[in-house]
Amino acid sequence: MEATVFNPAQQHLLQMMSHVNTPEALAELDNVISAYFAEKVDEEMDALWKEGEITLDTIEQWGKEHMRTPYK
Repeated sequence: MEATVFNPAQQHLLQMMSHVNTPEALAELDNVISAYFAEKVDEEMDALWKEGEITLDTIEQWGKEHMRTPYK
């Protein structure tokens, strides 16, 4: 079996996780991390909007897309 090598950021997060001792603390951490990545998505979407990569028409088209897995 191959050993996993963690980068410094992963090692730091693992060390910090030793302080998460309750389900409530884990849920709170999950919310904070989710909010962080949601903010990053918002920032990137704003940048794409400003650059003209996406428009209101693009967003409306996304709402009409059918992206489910086809079943036979």
